[in-house]
Amino acid sequence: MGDPLYRYLMIVVACVALLLGLQVPNFVDQYQKRVDAHLREVTVNLQPFQAIADKYFAGDMEKLIALHRGSSEKPFQEEGSAIEQMVQRKLRFEADLAALQASLPVKAFRVLFNGDREMIDETLGQFSYNVPMNQDALFFGAGFALSLLLLLEALLALARRLTRNTFNTKTTKLQ
Repeated sequence: MGDPLYRYLMIVVACVALLLGLQVPNFVDQYQKRVDAHLREVTVNLQPFQAIADKYFAGDMEKLIALHRGSSEKPFQEEGSAIEQMVQRKLRFEADLAALQASLPVKAFRVLFNGDREMIDETLGQFSYNVPMNQDALFFGAGFALSLLLLLEALLALARRLTRNTFNTKTTKLQ
């Protein structure tokens, strides 16, 4: 591969990596806002049930759920399941939001490897690409580009070394 072509290829790789790296903070931000919005929504939906639990069971939603599930009436049993699903959903979102109270690299790692699948899918489906010009995004983008370039250079150096060793071994055997 020619030297100028190699340099241009590396410049293109760096630019693409920078643009992709800039999207990570943007994605994490949109993900976090989506989790927060869903948490607010489920909290509002649970308020009437929480008021009943406060009035009759000292705020214990589990007792309210158990009362519904223990009912002889099928609709009340099913309502108990619905309330329990909302409670579990609220707890899930609260835990996710609490885990996102960290630095950007920790948040990005968390979303990538432990993010809520439903929220990731929603965020991807409604993701709006833009280039945020803040310090976190610029550092993350530059770090991602540099890491990718270093990895690519290391892989190319390894490939050259393996190719050179294979070629030297074959020429030695021929002599």
